[in-house]
Amino acid sequence: MQMSFFPSRALAFYMGRTFLWRCVAMLAMLVLVLQALDLLSEAGHVLAYPGNGEAQLWRYVSLRLPQITATFLPFAVLLGTLITLTTLNANSEIVSMKAAGLSAHQVLAPLMLVAGVIAAGSFTFNERIVVRSTATLAAWNAAGYGAVPPDSGVKSNVWIRDGEDLVHADFIAGRGNAVTLRNISIYDRAGGNLVSTLEATRGRREGDGWRLEGVKRFDVAGGNVRSLGTVSLLRGVRPDQFTLSRVDAESLSYWELREAISALKAAGRPTSGLEAAQWHKIAGPLSTLLMPLLGAMAGFGLARSGKLFVRAVIGMALGFGFFVADNFSLAMGDLGAYPPLLAAWSPFLLFLLVGETVLIYTEE
Repeated sequence: MQMSFFPSRALAFYMGRTFLWRCVAMLAMLVLVLQALDLLSEAGHVLAYPGNGEAQLWRYVSLRLPQITATFLPFAVLLGTLITLTTLNANSEIVSMKAAGLSAHQVLAPLMLVAGVIAAGSFTFNERIVVRSTATLAAWNAAGYGAVPPDSGVKSNVWIRDGEDLVHADFIAGRGNAVTLRNISIYDRAGGNLVSTLEATRGRREGDGWRLEGVKRFDVAGGNVRSLGTVSLLRGVRPDQFTLSRVDAESLSYWELREAISALKAAGRPTSGLEAAQWHKIAGPLSTLLMPLLGAMAGFGLARSGKLFVRAVIGMALGFGFFVADNFSLAMGDLGAYPPLLAAWSPFLLFLLVGETVLIYTEE
């Protein structure tokens, strides 16, 4: 039995390179197919806006591509693991390694190293590219794939409550007293009944209220519409009620989300779902480290026994079981049923133990 955790340098390089290229090939295949399907389903909506054409379709692809890549990278690593280990097993290369004294963990070590590099790259890719493309695409989608206001900190489709009244804004931009609103709707209610609705094109902070422009009032009882021009309304409504009312974890980096959570806590808002999403920004990329372990069953056992396909299916089932458990746990964390740390990390730790148990029980 060799004492070094890694096999020889040449063997580790051969296995790592083979595994990396298989992962890249699987990712390219998944992204190409899924991007084509996604574009087919959304192209009609993009082109429905007047003036949109081929350039807007390519813009949609450029914004959607990072999301698809980040989502299906762990799937690609799982498939790359299964193909790599199945091929090595079918060619009796793993049998030769074990005959040379390598343990199952030593055989998997180069794959784990490559998976760790992929996990680090995935975290950086998510923080630098995916969150920005997600925020831009969300704002563009909310605008019907039309012009989006060139402001920083844009949020879309925000609802707040002002006493009995409901306030909706299509776009929120800026921070603090510099917040501006666009396409505002105010639903004036009394005793649970709708009295009137007000529509405004723009709004900005003025004193302790908001200066709304282009206001039109629809009276429910009379059924008539009046133009009010510019008026001051929403006394006592703070800017943070708009900016903090909807925090999209997928559109914020880890540190930006951490700041938003701190602001929400200071305002007395619930943050358990966002805290789970914050921790998952680390746990999600690290899930690639599990894929070589969960798919390891495909690499061991005699290929001529006729059970190689069954072992590959079991490895795939373990991998997909992790994704199901991960999504379920995040959903429970979002609902507040699981504590944030448990929601983000329990699937990772559970399947780490499951993978290690199966590998030790069957091969070590």
